[in-house]
Amino acid sequence: MTAVTSGWRRAWTDALDALEVDVERVEALLAEDHRARDLPLATPWSPPEGLGELPLDLRPRADAILNRQLAAAQALALAMVANRRQSEMAARIEAGDEPRRPAYLDCAI
Repeated sequence: MTAVTSGWRRAWTDALDALEVDVERVEALLAEDHRARDLPLATPWSPPEGLGELPLDLRPRADAILNRQLAAAQALALAMVANRRQSEMAARIEAGDEPRRPAYLDCAI
């Protein structure tokens, strides 16, 4: 491997490492959601300047990271929907916004 090829490959390996760290953080948040308040927000990833094309032998790793990111994003969306539903239910219970229903109906009359 030439020095240029080695540097190009190393740059891509570093970029994929950064993406993998981000997706691992999201997966950890999903696994231990109670710790979410303690962790800083992730900054959006952008490729380093002058990176060039992805080496073909790193494509499977990049695809795997992308698939994990998509799965983590879907899991986050589902968790947010569930959280919103739970919050709405709790608000109705606390505020009493449910329509009143009779507790007892006398059918003897």
